[in-house]
Amino acid sequence: MEAVQELIPLAKEMMAQKRKGKMVKLYVLGSVLALFGVVLGLMETVCSPFTAASRLRDQEAAVAELQATLERQALQKQALQEKGKQQDTVLGGRALSNRPHAS
Repeated sequence: MEAVQELIPLAKEMMAQKRKGKMVKLYVLGSVLALFGVVLGLMETVCSPFTAASRLRDQEAAVAELQATLERQALQKQALQEKGKQQDTVLGGRALSNRPHAS
């Protein structure tokens, strides 16, 4: 706000001086851009709590999705290990039953 209050007297002083077309246009353009920057800064400040909350929700969703994926992978790995043990037991039992007996 202080910057805006300083720009107004400066602009009035420049307008009171002998006008040089290009210089006035340059100062007006600079003042407009400065005010535009101030407005954007205020908008960003006002909107920052909402955007921060949105980013936090997005990060939480990504973490939850990653955890779900890791849990699914762990369950699949566990299921494969159990299936492998069952197959080893079945194959091991067949190997013992197919062995010739000493008679």
